[in-house]
Amino acid sequence: MNKLLSCRYNMDTDRVEARFADRSAVAIDCIAIEDEYGNTPAQRAELDWLLYNRPLEYAQMVLRVEMGHYLSLGCDHSRLED
Repeated sequence: MNKLLSCRYNMDTDRVEARFADRSAVAIDCIAIEDEYGNTPAQRAELDWLLYNRPLEYAQMVLRVEMGHYLSLGCDHSRLED
């Protein structure tokens, strides 16, 4: 896998579908991510916000194993706002 080109949240499967420049793809199981990182209501709410509003950033954090660090910073998605 190389450069992440696009992502979209598929609510029918509850997965983020990511596509890469080399034409490979991955589907991220959001239930598994929530089970792993959503320890508090605030963390679960932040994960939901990311899914609906920033699926690309969500996928990047999951693939880089940064989600735990992001959520430990206080669940403030305003850090991702442009």
